Amino acid sequence: MAPVTRKASVTTGRIRSALPFAAAAALTALGLHVLWRHGPRLAALYAIALALGLALHHASFSFSGAYRALFTERRTQGVRAHILLIALATVLFAPFLAMGQAFGHPLYGALAPLSLSVPAGAFLFGIGMQIGDGCASGTLYTAGSGNRKMALTLAGFLAGSLLATFHAPFWWGVPSLGTVDLGRTLGWPAAVALQLGVLGLLDRLLVRIDAGRRPQPLQAHWLRGPWPLAAGAAALALLNLATLLVSGHAWTIAWGLTLWAGKIATALGLDLTAHAFWRGGYTEAALGRSILADDTSLMDLGIILGATLGAMLAGRFPEGRWPKARPLLGALVGGVLMGYGARIAFGCNIGALFSGLASFSLHGWVWIAAALPGVWVGIHLRPLFGLSGFPERAGAAGLSTR
Repeated sequence: MAPVTRKASVTTGRIRSALPFAAAAALTALGLHVLWRHGPRLAALYAIALALGLALHHASFSFSGAYRALFTERRTQGVRAHILLIALATVLFAPFLAMGQAFGHPLYGALAPLSLSVPAGAFLFGIGMQIGDGCASGTLYTAGSGNRKMALTLAGFLAGSLLATFHAPFWWGVPSLGTVDLGRTLGWPAAVALQLGVLGLLDRLLVRIDAGRRPQPLQAHWLRGPWPLAAGAAALALLNLATLLVSGHAWTIAWGLTLWAGKIATALGLDLTAHAFWRGGYTEAALGRSILADDTSLMDLGIILGATLGAMLAGRFPEGRWPKARPLLGALVGGVLMGYGARIAFGCNIGALFSGLASFSLHGWVWIAAALPGVWVGIHLRPLFGLSGFPERAGAAGLSTR
């Protein structure tokens, strides 16, 4: 039996080594289809999204895990990578937003009103991140990498997004201070200096509270991964700038997933135009078009596929059993909370936090201020779903909860 076993092992190895080439060919074919049917702009956004998925996967760029490590272990490396990410994007975005246009078309930052719906939605999103074990970008790239549980989180995200559209008139009516664009309000040099100063102070604070444990150095490989977090932050900032210049708006995720949910609901026979959110204008028109014809929808799909390619290049394939029932329930509940929260808060950890702050929208700062208490609550709720929460007080200092 030994020769047969060795032969089977060699055959399996050859199949696995060929998978990245087959995936690259399929992704190229889809890109050519987008180019032919929808033009070079959307084809370029598709390519950017593939690169985003690859970067997220290879850097394992986490928002939910980084916040959890900060609260439970005082490990700050992940959150400091977020600060670097936002600082880089601040510097990259500012000159283009100040000009207001590039290549003959206008540029729009990820601006949103300072409505009471922002802290409400961000708080729910923070809870959902911990129960569902991922954020919006994390859900996409880990689902694309073959994580079975995150596919359920993604399904919950779609359901929560759709539910929030039914409640849109209520959230539209809550008190709001309107949109505050720090770049236009303070002037661009002052806004950049202020934002970088705040980010620098936050970084110094995190250095002071860090527990001092450092991860082992990575044996980085740029094609197969893994990547250092700093490299991932730089790649994501540059790719967000590319998104802004090509599409005219910063990188977002939540709307694309809402559209997917709307498409599924319509296919099941639900008349969404009976609800104000979907009646008339851009949203109703998007329901009638291909998901490949919408910027955000196409990029969400590209992120999933880029992460799939990254997993194949790294030789990481989904193995093992399905998670138990309670973590699966947590994935679904967490996804619903994130989807609902992102819809009413004008964005998720990407559209509201990353792109919002890069665009100098004050709602991005309100978003993270409200999301962090949600993270704290969510960590306390994790044990209900069979997940690790805060360490036990007795003798647990230094134990990892990831």
